Amino acid sequence: MSAVGQAPQPDRTVPTVHLIEGPVGAGKSTYAGELAARTGGVHVALDAWFVRLFSPDRPATDVMAWYLARKQRLNDHIWHHALALRAAGVTPILELGLVQRQMRLDFYRRAQDAGVDLQVHLLEASRALRRARVAQRNADQGPTFAMAVPDAIFELASDAWEEPDAQERAAHRMIRVSTGG
Repeated sequence: MSAVGQAPQPDRTVPTVHLIEGPVGAGKSTYAGELAARTGGVHVALDAWFVRLFSPDRPATDVMAWYLARKQRLNDHIWHHALALRAAGVTPILELGLVQRQMRLDFYRRAQDAGVDLQVHLLEASRALRRARVAQRNADQGPTFAMAVPDAIFELASDAWEEPDAQERAAHRMIRVSTGG
């Protein structure tokens, strides 16, 4: 029974944080949007935030150092935003571009240290299909378009992707999702 004048507090369960990962063109944004629609969650995509916040200030040279420093700061900010969403009872669906294993391991540790229930979705598609998707996304500039990805950047990003090994998949409750080809 609640005290006079106080409304009873709702019994809310704390939502799971969903992490969507995979190589460039695997369908992460499309999948994350569909997951958000199914769960009532909020899709937070690093690329979309990055373009809006930082692209106008992009230098003509030394782009990688500039990008990496901002990516880390933005991922830190997104993490705090995800915790706030979760505390409000909203399911965060994060698309962070953690292409290297160590980046993902650091994220898993951060979630574990915070006591966050984390579900990882690993999207997979053949390189040829991903290349075609990226070219189509560049041409269409539809709802999942954040920035143009030239062929050379596609190849560089694809080569940088470190596929989770069996140990990483088993240790971090990873769902493998084939998005075609």
